[in-house]
Amino acid sequence: MDTIYTARQQRVLLIVSLLIIGGFIIVGLSGYVTSFLGAGILYVVLRPWFNALVYKRKWNRTFVTIGLIIFSLLAIVLPFLALSLMLIDRIQYYSQNSGQIMGLVNKVEQLTHFKLTDQKNIQTIISRSASFASSVLPSVAGGALDFVVVLGMLFFALYYMFVEEETFLRGLERYLPFKRSILNELGESLKRNVNANVIGQLLICMVQGVLTGVVLWIFGIPDSPFWGVVTFFVSFVPVLGTPAIWLPAGLIQLSQGNTTQGVGILVTGAIVITSVDNILRITLAKRMGDIHPLITLAGILLGVPIFGILGLVVGPLLLSYFIVLIKVFERQNKRLEIEEAEEKGQLDKTEQVAKDTTLASAVPVPAT
Repeated sequence: MDTIYTARQQRVLLIVSLLIIGGFIIVGLSGYVTSFLGAGILYVVLRPWFNALVYKRKWNRTFVTIGLIIFSLLAIVLPFLALSLMLIDRIQYYSQNSGQIMGLVNKVEQLTHFKLTDQKNIQTIISRSASFASSVLPSVAGGALDFVVVLGMLFFALYYMFVEEETFLRGLERYLPFKRSILNELGESLKRNVNANVIGQLLICMVQGVLTGVVLWIFGIPDSPFWGVVTFFVSFVPVLGTPAIWLPAGLIQLSQGNTTQGVGILVTGAIVITSVDNILRITLAKRMGDIHPLITLAGILLGVPIFGILGLVVGPLLLSYFIVLIKVFERQNKRLEIEEAEEKGQLDKTEQVAKDTTLASAVPVPAT
């Protein structure tokens, strides 16, 4: 039976149908996008171990995959979740009991003789910070079932990424609209970003959180474990960093007349904590992906409001991909310019040869 559509109309309708169905799929799975992003990040982090065990030592692929999933659950997901829940709990406590925060603000104002802001505005900032942290950080408070589904989809996707790795990579190469060289470049950018913003940053933030918590505990700051956890999360932001914690703590101690504790915190923070931070960042930058701090900072500001806590990695990755694609576009334009110049030169040379041949044939041959 003949169709009423031409071949061109069928192609257009096929593309429109794919876009519509794809749009429904994206909207339907939008609440679980963090699962797939998290699976991709864990895939990059764990892939070197997978390759070493499966391809070099010839271990069973399924056994290795299950082992890596259990390891990531126990060593990465659950500890990070525990820190997040602890931070959310304490932030909500301070938001409901803002008198302690207001007392600290008043002491800072007395020390610096600078009016920070109205008390009502500070209370508003505290409550908004609590709601923002609750929305960004992973939490089971919003629904245990939803959390289990997100985590289950993450590990389900990760399982098939490893078990059917060859099919997964062939599918990426086939359906992504890039050449193999560009895919390799994007893959290297992903690897550098994950190394720098996941492995490297986690190591730096863990050291900074423990070190700051210990320093505050030594100098008698109450609730020092909580401030150590806050330091862990704040250290992800390159510009803000640990001074946002130890500097106010030292100033508050000075305002209370505790000169020894205040000076000790400020000196230790400025010399020890800052030096450790700089040494770690320089050392890890050479061993892992060297990402410019501006890209990291701008990417975090871009990614966290959209993707939550995974925006710490996804945001810088999007900016890095944007820069990589701009460079690819620039190279392709230069290549086209060179090819056009070569074609033009070849055409001019052909025209010159034809012109010379015409002139040569037009010149009379002298009689002998």
